[in-house]
Amino acid sequence: MSAEKTKVNVKKGDMVMVITGKDAGKKGKVLEVLPQKSRVVVEKVNVVKKHQKPTKDNPQGGIMDKEAPIHSSNVMLFCTECNSVTRKSIKETGEGKVRVCKKCGSNLPDANKK
Repeated sequence: MSAEKTKVNVKKGDMVMVITGKDAGKKGKVLEVLPQKSRVVVEKVNVVKKHQKPTKDNPQGGIMDKEAPIHSSNVMLFCTECNSVTRKSIKETGEGKVRVCKKCGSNLPDANKK
């Protein structure tokens, strides 16, 4: 199996909704994007138990909860303006390209810009 880099339609910091799987219907923020594996890590989605050995940082050790990656095809962008899942469109403006909601036409927030 080759590890080709594929296009992931969401960025770190985007609001997404899970559309399939055990967590379908949950909304959360994208914490990490893994384009080599076509996966994303979403806040409070696909939470698994991780057995942690005691370390200097965590002397107690024990069983921790952490978010595991899910496939990027199982999530869709969530527009907070029209309060629904949507696809993105690119619109050229004076200051450059911006991502726009296909349903309502409002700009999607870009968490990466300062």
